[in-house]
Amino acid sequence: MTRCWMPLFALAILTAVVFGGCVERRLTINTAPPGATVLLNDQDVGKSPVTVPFNWYGDYSVRISMDGYETLDTHRKLRAPLHDYFPFDFFAQIVYPGRIVDSYEWNFELETKQYPTRDEVIEAGQVLRSELEQRSQTSASR
Repeated sequence: MTRCWMPLFALAILTAVVFGGCVERRLTINTAPPGATVLLNDQDVGKSPVTVPFNWYGDYSVRISMDGYETLDTHRKLRAPLHDYFPFDFFAQIVYPGRIVDSYEWNFELETKQYPTRDEVIEAGQVLRSELEQRSQTSASR
């Protein structure tokens, strides 16, 4: 009797694998203003708004830059949903016949770059000059 069930069991496993579900993971990154260059874990993923697929959850390094705006260097975490933990992941990715979409969205606001005024640049130069003169005087007296 058990030999009769073996082919049916193998067929059920094969059917689950062939027609099993899938989990699609995607992350959308928006910036204000749009059009900024987005680097995710040091890889250029495009200009914002940009949507990228991902395979793992966890800590992501995010770097966003655009001319005229301060470069933003930060980290963000993606937390795995319940269906991505054992044993639920088996049912979500193998047994469940549908498609599961994990969609996340991050929003970032860039700050306008503040350039120093002419007077601030001159003052900083004078401070550096006086520091260099002091160093050269102390090294010459040795």
